[in-house]
Amino acid sequence: MAIEYLGLSSINGPLVALEGIQEAFFDEIVEFIVDGSTKKMGRIVELNEDKAVIQVFEGTENMSLANTHTRLSGHPMEVTVSPDMLGRTFNGIGRPIDGLGTLHSADRRDVNGLPLNPVKREYPRNYIRTGISAIDGLTTLIRGQKLPIFSGNGLPHDQLAAQIVKQASLGDSSDEEFAIVFGAMGVKHDVADFFRRTFEESGVSDHVCMFLNMANDPVVERLITPKVALTVAEYLAFECNMHILVILTDMTSFAEAMREVSSSRGEIPSRKGYPGYLYSELATIYERAGIVEGAGGSVTQLPILTMPNDDITHPIPDLTGYITEGQIVLDRNLYGQSIYPPISVLPSLSRLMKDGIGKGYTREDHQDLANQLFSSYAKVGEARNLASVIGEDELSPIDKQYLKFGEEFEKRYVGQGPTENRTISQTLDLGWELLKILPREELDRIDTKLMEIYWPREEEAVGK
Repeated sequence: MAIEYLGLSSINGPLVALEGIQEAFFDEIVEFIVDGSTKKMGRIVELNEDKAVIQVFEGTENMSLANTHTRLSGHPMEVTVSPDMLGRTFNGIGRPIDGLGTLHSADRRDVNGLPLNPVKREYPRNYIRTGISAIDGLTTLIRGQKLPIFSGNGLPHDQLAAQIVKQASLGDSSDEEFAIVFGAMGVKHDVADFFRRTFEESGVSDHVCMFLNMANDPVVERLITPKVALTVAEYLAFECNMHILVILTDMTSFAEAMREVSSSRGEIPSRKGYPGYLYSELATIYERAGIVEGAGGSVTQLPILTMPNDDITHPIPDLTGYITEGQIVLDRNLYGQSIYPPISVLPSLSRLMKDGIGKGYTREDHQDLANQLFSSYAKVGEARNLASVIGEDELSPIDKQYLKFGEEFEKRYVGQGPTENRTISQTLDLGWELLKILPREELDRIDTKLMEIYWPREEEAVGK
């Protein structure tokens, strides 16, 4: 039998305290009735004997110590799940906001997820094609991987996220089911409208499930949004046997919300004012990506975060880098040169790339070609540094060739149109075309057998 408590002990920002609680548990969902009519939800975040501290999702506006009735639900935060969620839009805690009515499903899941036996995890294989050369060719996204995008304020990460949603697929030859779960935290209304409009106009809305937490929504709701999105993703992947790509933007908003709530609770801050459990909270979210033995689907994560002051050593990107399997870094200098997407190749990497590319996955020359492009582009940086000291005219002929290669590589390989969707073959062929700017003897990272196939000497002679 549910017990209803009358009144509150204290209110502090998004937190309320209630005394005399019996048989409550951590993370339990609480229902409030304010002034006998308005309903709100919260969850217990701290218990001390008979006193509970509760986060209120909708905020504590209009709540007072005397006008609130509280009832414990007896269960943690849950979200209704159904295959019909694809093509729908929800708020940050999983309530429909698209005007299409409620979901008719009795299946509800705990947003905190279930413990996953590490022994049951399968190693990520195969790749997800984004249609973006700098990602597909050099930092390939593998099914079951967590690969964050490190951006900065003012950089086009929203546009990049929308392009990936429009273009992402399992490859040209795959007939497996693929869908996208998109979770946005703390976004402005114009940004939310941009995502909605882009997905509708491109015709991909039917395989996208969106969760939108607006900038003016309660800050506590922001802490739930990624967990709700991942719960739906796990259901679609492990029970509906679909391959799910989860895009979460912006994880910095999530961390800022955590810092704000932690401050309200009077907790001792750690680095930059963030709570000491920031690492474990991020890990709880990121580690929900993967492939489970016996399931036909997978959950792949592409979280996006904006680095404060473009500082990659800031706690949020720093801790994210420890947990995830690589990163894609956006560069402000490339963006200033009107190169889109402004992906900085050298600090970007995908640690699982080697296991999901090559013969049988993409193409046999993929790994060697990527290694050579990385190596050659690194030498471009050395040539530019030298040119800044002695002047470009004083450079050796080979250094001048590297400068030309770097300019073409950034303009044609890294740069591509926001609506340009390249196949993996187009990406790899473009890489070979750009390498031909350099002398053949400079290509020391490619197997000679592959050189004979993709760059025969007869072709080189004709070119001369």
